[in-house]
Amino acid sequence: MFPRNFIKLPGFGTIDPFAEMAQMRRHMDALSDLFLRGSPTAREISAGVFPLVNITENRNNYYVRAELPGLKASDLDIQVTGKSLAISGERSIPPEGENVKYHRREREAGKFSRVISLPGEIDNERIEARMTDGLLTVVVPKSEAARPRQITVS
Repeated sequence: MFPRNFIKLPGFGTIDPFAEMAQMRRHMDALSDLFLRGSPTAREISAGVFPLVNITENRNNYYVRAELPGLKASDLDIQVTGKSLAISGERSIPPEGENVKYHRREREAGKFSRVISLPGEIDNERIEARMTDGLLTVVVPKSEAARPRQITVS
């Protein structure tokens, strides 16, 4: 262990450069997390329970896949309104026990809600959802008007 060298600065008092560097590192780590996660909103940062989502499409359907480890299908509420799909629920994490000291805590428990706007009109009568090994897959059929149509030239 290196000895702590405090520096006396006129007008600023005494500082510990190692403590300053540790604080700067914490701030840089927080900024890195923001950029790597795609600049989430302040609500997403504080909640920490939003599921990661991929959205893809083919000619007939949109596919929404959400990572929800530890949840069961009965823990979820899925609703559709217009061109938006809402996934909500509550994730609980069993307590680690009393007098536990965390070294890192990234998994959070609590209620979550994620609203996904789809790029086109959908057929909300034929939506299907299934949960397999913590991966929610929602198949959202496109409406007939939103599907590409081949036009023949005469």
